[in-house]
Amino acid sequence: MRDVVERRPNLVFIVLAGYFLLCVVLRLAASPSLEIDEAEQAFLSQFLQLGYGPQPPFYNWLQYGLAQLIGTSLATMTILKNGLLFLCCLFYGLAAQLVLNDRRLSAMAMFGILSLPPVFLLAQRDLSHTVAALFAVSLFLYGFLRTLTRPSLFSYLLTGVAVGIGVISKYNFVVVPVAAILAVLPERDLRKRIFDWRILAAIAIAGIIALPHGLWVLQNLDAASSGTLNEMKERAAEGRLMQTFHGVLALSSAIIGGSLVPLLVFGLVFRGKIRTIWRAESQWTRIMGRMIAISLLAVLLVVLGVAATHVREKWLVLFLALLPLYLCLKVEAAQIDPAPGFRRFVPLIACIVLGALVIVSARAVVRPWFGDYSKLNIPYAGFVEAVVEAEGRPPALVLTNDRQIAGNIRTRLADATVLIPHLSAVPPAEAAKRPLLVVWRDETNPTPLPATLSEALKASGVPKSAATPRRLELPYIYASGPERYGFSYIWVSE
Repeated sequence: MRDVVERRPNLVFIVLAGYFLLCVVLRLAASPSLEIDEAEQAFLSQFLQLGYGPQPPFYNWLQYGLAQLIGTSLATMTILKNGLLFLCCLFYGLAAQLVLNDRRLSAMAMFGILSLPPVFLLAQRDLSHTVAALFAVSLFLYGFLRTLTRPSLFSYLLTGVAVGIGVISKYNFVVVPVAAILAVLPERDLRKRIFDWRILAAIAIAGIIALPHGLWVLQNLDAASSGTLNEMKERAAEGRLMQTFHGVLALSSAIIGGSLVPLLVFGLVFRGKIRTIWRAESQWTRIMGRMIAISLLAVLLVVLGVAATHVREKWLVLFLALLPLYLCLKVEAAQIDPAPGFRRFVPLIACIVLGALVIVSARAVVRPWFGDYSKLNIPYAGFVEAVVEAEGRPPALVLTNDRQIAGNIRTRLADATVLIPHLSAVPPAEAAKRPLLVVWRDETNPTPLPATLSEALKASGVPKSAATPRRLELPYIYASGPERYGFSYIWVSE
C-alpha cells in the first residue's frame, strides 16, 4: 500500500474526485425537487447583493456567478457544493503534506475530513454556507502552514485571501485565524512569522475581500446577526443558571457528536496504541491542539455570553475539521508505522461515506413506502410542466409566498423572474410582466389566496375578475399510494 501511495501520490486525489462525482450523479438521480438550502440558493441566485440576511454572501455569489454562466438548475447547485467539498479536501491534504512526512498519514488526514458527520452526511442532505466555510478553513490551513514552513509573500497573501473568503462565508470563521495566531505565539522559532511585515499584506487583502459585505453588515446589523442568535436561544425564558447549564450541555453534546466518528475511526485503526499516541507530542501537535482548544473555548464564551441553550454540530465543524490532522500528527509523533492503520482506515472510511451516501440518496424512494413524504417527493416539476402545457407558454413573472416553491420553480423556468412579495417589494417594471403566474401551497381544499399575494396582485393592477384561483393535484414523486399534493395558482395572461 505504501508503494502505491508513493508511486502514485495523486491517486488519492483521483479517488476523492471520483467520490464527489458519484455524489453529484446520485443527487441528480434521486429527485428533481430541492431541499431547503437548495431552494433558497436557487431563488437567491437571481440577485447579486452585498448581503442576503443572516448568512454571509460568498456562497450566494458563487451560485449567482454559476447561474449567469450556465443557468440555474439542480445540476449547477450540486456541482458547486461538491466542487467546494472536493477543494476543501484537496487543500486539506496539501496542508497535511506540509507538516507530515509520511504520505499515508497525509492521505489519512485528508480522508479523515470525510469522517465528520456534517461532511459525509449533512452536506449531502442540505448544506450550503457551511460548505463554503469548510473550503475556506482548508485553504487557510494550507496558507497558514505554508507560511510557517516556507514563508513567502505568496503564502501570506494566500492566507489573507483565505481569511477574507472565510469571513464572508460564515461569521464564526473569524475564530480560526485568531486561534491560529494564539496557538503559534508560544513557539519561539515560529513566533517571528506572526510579526513579519508581510502579515500586513495578508490583513490588507483579507480586508479588501471582506469590506463590501462588512459595510452592508454595519447598515443591517439586526438582519445579519438575528438568525443564528435567535436559534441558539431556545430556552430564553429560563433563568440564567439554567441557561448556562443547558448551554454547556448543548455545547458538550455537539462536540461529542461532531468528533465521535473520527475519534472512533482512528481508535479502531490504531487500536492497542492509543496510549502511546495520546502521550506523543511534537511542535505541530501542540499548535494544532491549541487551535482546537482555543476555538472551542471561544465558542463556550459565546454560549455563555449570549445565554445560548442550543448548539448544532454543523456550527462546530469549522473547528473540529482540524481534528483529523491533529490525530495524524499525534500518530507521527508517536513514531508508529502507519501502514497497518492505513490499510484498515481506507476501507472503513469508504464504508462510512458510501453507506451514508446510499442512505441519503435512497430516502426519496424509500420513505414513501412508509407513507412519509419529504420535500424531495413534492412534484414541483410536474406542476410547472402541467401549467405551461395548459396555458401554451411559460410565465414571464412568478409570484409566490414560499421560498421552497420559488426555488423549485426557478430551476424549471430559467427565463422567468420569481419573486416573493413579502420579502421585498416587486419593482414596477417586473410587476408589469406577463404572463403572470401566482402560486401557493394548497394544504386544504381550497386554500384561500394569501394576503401578501393578494396585495401584490392589486399593486400589479390585476383586476379581481382575472384573479380566479385554480387548483391542481399531482401524485407525489415515487408515490406508493394514491396520495397527491395540491397547488393553487392564478394565471394572468394580460
